[in-house]
Amino acid sequence: MIKLFVPGRLCLFGEHTDWAGHYRTMNADIMPGASIVTGIEQGIYAEVEKSSIFEMHSDAEEINSVWHDFSCRMNDTELKRVARSGSFFCYCAGVASYMLEWYKVGGVRIRITKMTLPMKSGLSSSAAICVLVARAFNLLYNLNLNTLGEMNIAYVGELRTSSRCGRLDQACAFGVKPNLMTFDGDEIEVKGLNVKKSLYWVFADLCAEKDTIKILSDLNKAYPFASTEAEQNLHKALGEWNHDLVQKAIKYMANGDAESLGRLMTEAEDMFDKYVAPMSSALWAPKLHQVLQDPQIQQWVWGGKGVGSHGDGSVQFLARSAEDQQRVIDYLNAQGMRAYPLTLRPVHTVRKAIIPVAGFGTRLYPATRSLKKDFFPIPCPDGMVRPVILILLEELVKSGVEEICLVLGSEEERILYTEFFERPLSEEHLRKLNKEAQEYENRILDIGKRLHYVYQREKRGFGHAVYQAAEFANNEPVLLLLGDTLYRSQSNKPCALQLIEQYERYNQLMISIHPVPLAEVSHYGILSGVWEDKDHTILNVSVMQEKPKASYAEEFLGVRNKEGEREYYSVFGQYILTPEVFAQLESDIMQADEAGDMTREIELTAALEAVRQKSGMMGIRLKGTMYDMGNPTALRNCVRYFSK
Repeated sequence: MIKLFVPGRLCLFGEHTDWAGHYRTMNADIMPGASIVTGIEQGIYAEVEKSSIFEMHSDAEEINSVWHDFSCRMNDTELKRVARSGSFFCYCAGVASYMLEWYKVGGVRIRITKMTLPMKSGLSSSAAICVLVARAFNLLYNLNLNTLGEMNIAYVGELRTSSRCGRLDQACAFGVKPNLMTFDGDEIEVKGLNVKKSLYWVFADLCAEKDTIKILSDLNKAYPFASTEAEQNLHKALGEWNHDLVQKAIKYMANGDAESLGRLMTEAEDMFDKYVAPMSSALWAPKLHQVLQDPQIQQWVWGGKGVGSHGDGSVQFLARSAEDQQRVIDYLNAQGMRAYPLTLRPVHTVRKAIIPVAGFGTRLYPATRSLKKDFFPIPCPDGMVRPVILILLEELVKSGVEEICLVLGSEEERILYTEFFERPLSEEHLRKLNKEAQEYENRILDIGKRLHYVYQREKRGFGHAVYQAAEFANNEPVLLLLGDTLYRSQSNKPCALQLIEQYERYNQLMISIHPVPLAEVSHYGILSGVWEDKDHTILNVSVMQEKPKASYAEEFLGVRNKEGEREYYSVFGQYILTPEVFAQLESDIMQADEAGDMTREIELTAALEAVRQKSGMMGIRLKGTMYDMGNPTALRNCVRYFSK
């Protein structure tokens, strides 16, 4: 049994540019379409499991008035017949028929447990149910589709019905976060966007009439080639002028400039009314403009515009505050409309990091009798010789990390760190250093001000060590580095910063990854999945296997590169842990304690896998090189190559 949630979607900017951009397959002078689309807080909740047939059930009171349980054999003819029927279940059957035709899957049982997404309100409830069905098949039958793959199948499945949806409708597959979608002929690219400050949207069903079919029919007459000045302006409005608006919107969202973003919404609506609306009488929207110009609403919002295909379908506003957001909702509801909130919140950026250094370093005995391995000296490219821990801490500081927690084995060990990072050198020692080294001494002491310490008094595994920093993490995402691994970036950004920036886009549990030879997979934890991006840097992880045999990895764990060759990916040694990981580690520790199994090792990998199954995980291929120094051979290679 797998639990799923798929939200509806709201197009913030760039309506109609999805189908307009598709015409580039016939006219290369048309500019690619660009839209900013986000999932919303309202959606469909379901439980899914394998079945011998395709069946849909509902416990959701919200839709029981229009719902009746449905089942159908996994038969191509029957599924396509239902898809063409126009019934409530046609969208689901359309996706199921595609899955059967191309993937030869069995059936699924889908039980809708809750539905908060209003139907027929321009929020793509049909696309949401299609994505839900595609995701159910993908997860239950291990099809290894990435999010874009699920989105495309949902689109094709809906096309098997009488619906003619746009390409941006299925953006709900990417969850409740804003994305830039680019439509270049048959190619679609999706890129997550950053939001610096909370943005308080309100969207509402105007409860009026809208003729989407006529709107699309009229606008499509101007494509693929414009024959009049009005049609040329339509191409610009959905092309270069829209592109300028979208780029400004991205900048305002990233800067947290809600006032400018609201004004831009009004500007976008004005452009639409001037150059797009005249192309179809169905775009005459008296109620939309009455609501947009309502002086009562104006005092609470920065700006507003239409939604989707426009007309008198839905309206959206950017409120000035959370309180104003509720005022707008209450006012619109009192006027007989159905209004909903959408709050786009900034991703909680990573400002904390953890480095476990509690181990004994037995593989480096006897050197570790008197010197912890994280204090081993490493020659660096700038000619300085630094201890391992200092190299790691400098990487974190350069990446913007503000607080760092070291997991030690005992309070006695702390003396070594406080002596190094907090106690100034004697005046005599300081005078013997050159000017550059004297200035560097201040940097070391500044790092010391960022350090916190916790202790793993019982050696119960790596996961247990990490969990000791749960209170330090305080329900924030934290960066985890290994205490015996160094990193060399191949770009102008430290490896840790590369990982943090990807987290700010995906807001999900993340593990850095790198390829390892097939002959060495039995020494590592191996991850497999599907690439989310064209550059093959973001892996949607579907499998984690600890130290597999080479034969098993070759058959089941290979990931295709751009040349179609199989590669095998292991952890690069940097993680961004979400609060769910610490909750899972706590549960694992409690279960071991309750069973009286105090010797059981609490492994981080097991907790990561449990979170991956519930919430997903991204593997990020960083531009850099990893240098292990936890055993004699690795240490020798690290000293030899790190300084080059």
